[in-house]
Amino acid sequence: MKNLIIENHYRIQSIIKKMTGGYNEDIEQEVYIRTFKNLNKYEERNKFSSWISVITANICRDYLKSAFFKNKKNTLYDEDIVLSAKSNNQPERILTQKERQKAILKAVDLLPSKLKKVIILYEFEDLSYEQISKKLNIPIGTVKSRISNARKLLQSSLQFLLGDD
Repeated sequence: MKNLIIENHYRIQSIIKKMTGGYNEDIEQEVYIRTFKNLNKYEERNKFSSWISVITANICRDYLKSAFFKNKKNTLYDEDIVLSAKSNNQPERILTQKERQKAILKAVDLLPSKLKKVIILYEFEDLSYEQISKKLNIPIGTVKSRISNARKLLQSSLQFLLGDD
């Protein structure tokens, strides 16, 4: 188990940072605990790194949905409103980084399955077109097309993040 942790340590931290906006040791520890508890469910025909990446992403999603995070987010948002009011900015146009990330994750989650798979592998797991092609057993052209289509859908569904400028 120790070798598996060492081999995947940076991957896990990277996913946590991308999905939550920063490093969170509690989430990382939860990944190791859940991985250990579910080792009997791991199917060796799949890569372990992919399996632990999915576990990490699921734990991050759970964290973002949690009451703790929502309370923390509301506190941060209230502080942003006070700061923005002092600097004469419009509070309703200010979104914290975590709120933006939550909106992005929700938009990714709503993508059709085929598009969601490739965008997660490309953007969150940092796999190349070739690696995704091999992993999903589809041509590289299809990978590129799906990533392009996913980006277009995400762009249109997240247009509100760009503001009225």
